[in-house]
Amino acid sequence: MTLRFDRLRTLGLGGLLGSALWLAACDPQAIKELEEGVATEADVVQRFGQPERVWPEAGGAKTFEYNRQPEGLRNYMITIGPDGRMSALRQVLTPDNFRRVQPGMGVEDVRRMLGKPAKQVPYQLQNQIVWTWKFLEQPNETRGFNVVFSPDYRVIRTEVGPDPDGPDMRGGG
Repeated sequence: MTLRFDRLRTLGLGGLLGSALWLAACDPQAIKELEEGVATEADVVQRFGQPERVWPEAGGAKTFEYNRQPEGLRNYMITIGPDGRMSALRQVLTPDNFRRVQPGMGVEDVRRMLGKPAKQVPYQLQNQIVWTWKFLEQPNETRGFNVVFSPDYRVIRTEVGPDPDGPDMRGGG
């Protein structure tokens, strides 16, 4: 019985990993098929699925949040204009966006800028909460961008660190 459960659990985890890899592999194709000013909201949803979150924008526009964390290394924000057409598609886990995260910012501002993090870890002894996003640093290294929040979810500081999941276990390191 335990062997069967372990096998099912392994297959379940493999299925999740396979789905994450399939999703990440589909993003470049979906991006190629979406042209700013031409693609509609329906086109975006057809290629990317339902967004994790929808952010209202000025003038009736809205931004769809598509997270690829914790398995992926990218998060996307896709803006739909008031005319129902895609006006922007951005991969938001970038050094420029990381630099924009400043002490005193609120948690919603950070989430709106970077999307959902890969991890949220409370450190009760330090009275802090750390959110981590996994990202790809050139040429090909997985790293973690950490935002340290106070108990009232205001940014204390940011830091870039090693891959939060440790070295690549597939043989690269």
